[in-house]
Amino acid sequence: MSVQSIIRNDPLRWRLLGVVNALQLPDCWIGAGFVRNAVWDHLHGRTSSPIVTDVDVIWFDADACSAETDRALERTLQAIEPGVKWSVKNQARMHLNNGDAAYLNVNDAMGHWPETATAVAVRRSEEDHCEVAAPFALDDLFELKIRPAGDFAAAKATIFQQRLNDKGWLITWPLLTVCAQDSSGCC
Repeated sequence: MSVQSIIRNDPLRWRLLGVVNALQLPDCWIGAGFVRNAVWDHLHGRTSSPIVTDVDVIWFDADACSAETDRALERTLQAIEPGVKWSVKNQARMHLNNGDAAYLNVNDAMGHWPETATAVAVRRSEEDHCEVAAPFALDDLFELKIRPAGDFAAAKATIFQQRLNDKGWLITWPLLTVCAQDSSGCC
């Protein structure tokens, strides 16, 4: 089964994608746990877990970089779907928080996220299709591998390890494998 099928067959996730699509923000997606958790649930033979964490709305507009713009969008989404904890981040400013060079778009920004399986996002197109963005491809996500991405394999390895400890993924999804990258990039 594909990411598109998993998300499309989840009524809550599909509805939330429609809500976000209606905002008509440039280069706008929902990513991270919204996608990752649905796929891991599917691969563990479960129905999708309820969305108990943030719904990470990511978008890119270099001309609207204020945190207040994101907060206003969160309030708008909260008014439409009050049972959801929305987190909206314009990726055009997130490089400042992360100590990276300026990002070019959402896909580039996700390429600086901590894990390969987390760096996946979806959006609902005007044609009612589910589009997927995944700068590290989808292999690790579907192979149930938690692998540090980019700098999180070395320079930021402590952040990756802390996330692994804090998130409790191995308890929730026991079929996961943690992959520490060696010189060949394999686990």
